[in-house]
Amino acid sequence: MIPKLGDDERAAALATLPDWALVPGRDAITRSIRFKDFNAAFAFMVRVALKAEKMDHHPEWFNVYNRVDITLSTHDAGGLSERDIALARFIDQVVAGG
Repeated sequence: MIPKLGDDERAAALATLPDWALVPGRDAITRSIRFKDFNAAFAFMVRVALKAEKMDHHPEWFNVYNRVDITLSTHDAGGLSERDIALARFIDQVVAGG
């Protein structure tokens, strides 16, 4: 079983992820990202999907044209886990051009 983050761990992790916010009413984090166009948004989603598959940890996401809304939570843990934090960091790196 994947351990859920404790309150202190969650707060410390979120302090390093300024573009992410807690989802009201859920133990999850979310971020909305806008891209130049649909192709850029889709390319981003493909890159994240490949990483998510390797991690066996898949995001909840929604895409309309150039916007991608992402929610991360670990269902097996019943909330946020280190897997979510690792995937959020990877997403931030991709958005930053890394």
